Amino acid sequence: MSHLCPVCGYDGLEAPPYDAKGNPSHEICSCCGFEFGYDDQSQGDSFSDYRKKWLAEGAKWFDPACKPENWSLKEQLKRIGIQR
Repeated sequence: MSHLCPVCGYDGLEAPPYDAKGNPSHEICSCCGFEFGYDDQSQGDSFSDYRKKWLAEGAKWFDPACKPENWSLKEQLKRIGIQR
């Protein structure tokens, strides 16, 4: 089962970003590169702030090997309610 990244809308996370108690998975999103439990806690980045920075830098894939052939940034962002 895949899980959704709340930062970029990528639906390929292996684990939920946080468990029922709010503990982070420490997984790094293959798309935006956000690490749950590091970027949000150690670096103090909110999802929105990190997303803005990622988009401003061209929305580059953290792991290009995971990028689907028919990838659409617009469609991916819709999954998290972001219209672009």
